[in-house]
This record gives sequence, C-alpha cells and structure tokens, in this order.
Amino acid sequence: MKAKGIQGVVRGKKVVTTNPDTAQPCPDDKVNREFAADFPNQLWVSDFTYVSSWQGMVYVAFVIDVFARKIVGWRVSTSMSTGFVLDALNQAICQRAPSEADKLIHHSDRGGQYLSIKYTEQLAEAGIDTSVGSVGDSYDNALAESIIGLFKTEVINFIGPWKSVGQVEWETLKWIDWYNNERLHSAIGYVTPQEAEEAFYEALNADEKAT
Repeated sequence: MKAKGIQGVVRGKKVVTTNPDTAQPCPDDKVNREFAADFPNQLWVSDFTYVSSWQGMVYVAFVIDVFARKIVGWRVSTSMSTGFVLDALNQAICQRAPSEADKLIHHSDRGGQYLSIKYTEQLAEAGIDTSVGSVGDSYDNALAESIIGLFKTEVINFIGPWKSVGQVEWETLKWIDWYNNERLHSAIGYVTPQEAEEAFYEALNADEKAT
C-alpha cells in the first residue's frame, strides 16, 4: 500500500501522549515486564490516557500499586503537563506514605512528563526508585495499560459522549471507588484490591503476634 501511495482510513485524530524527552537521562528498566509484588508499596506503575469531550481533550492519570492492582493516585486535567501527572503521584505518596524500607520502585513509560526534573526530584525526595520502559512498547508498562483499558471500556466508551472535564472527573472518581472496593479481580484471587491488602496486613499482624 505504501509503495502505491495508498493508506487506510483513519478514524479521528491520533493523540500522542508519550513524547520522550531525549534531553533528560533515562533510568533503567528495573521491572522487565515482571509486574508482580510480594507486598504493598513495593512496585507502582503510572500512565495516563486521553478522553475526547465537547470542551476539548481531557487527560486522566493513574498510579497503581501492583501488589493488589489498587489505584492509589489519579488526576484529571485538560493539559498533559508535568504538574498533571505530578499531582497523581503526590496523591499516591500522601495516601500510602511509603518508607525507605519498602524499597519502592515507580515504573512508567518514557514520556517527558515522567522524566521531568520535577517528577524525578519528587520520587527521589520520597525515597522511591525509578524504572522506565522503552518508547512505544505497551508491553513494558502492560499492567498500567491493562487497567487503563478497563477504565476506557467500563467508563469512557460506555458512558460517553462526554460534555465536560467535570463530568469525566466525577465519573472517574466513582469508577475508582468501585474498582478498588467492589470490583473482583481474577489476578488477585477474585477479591477486591482493598480486600487483598487488608488480608495481607491481617496475615502480617498474625505472624508478628505469633513470634
């Protein structure tokens, strides 16, 4: 097709969300597509997606704790700025209060927002190690991509069309609460993320009392 100057029909305008910043040093990939954690605050993954609304493009960022697939930070914005994803990270840090003992790793793609000085400085200040996948390879951030896929299927494509950023924000809030506290996940034994974490800490407390 390319040789004959023919191309397929494109439905809508493609929105590029991963713009690599080649000027910034890039951390190694410490995950290598092994999205597994033995306890909470061991591995977080981050990514964001876009939603078309009557007021323009809206962006939704997520921070996910891999252990129980729990969404621990999120933000909705009309801009793909560093501040947008940084707000989601700050929410996760505030809610989870990770310690250096956790040796927490934060994994993302090579988007300029995640490699920015402000973002990497905040990770360092919180004692969080950085891990970054390759450009344009969804498998390197597959867990985040999978959960965003659920969000798009269960909220964005199901409820739309979207009139405003406020509508997207409200429905995202409701979905995250349902996702964390009511939705059963096969990957964690058909319980909710909240139940999986509670069971972990109950077992940990029982072991400590036994010793």
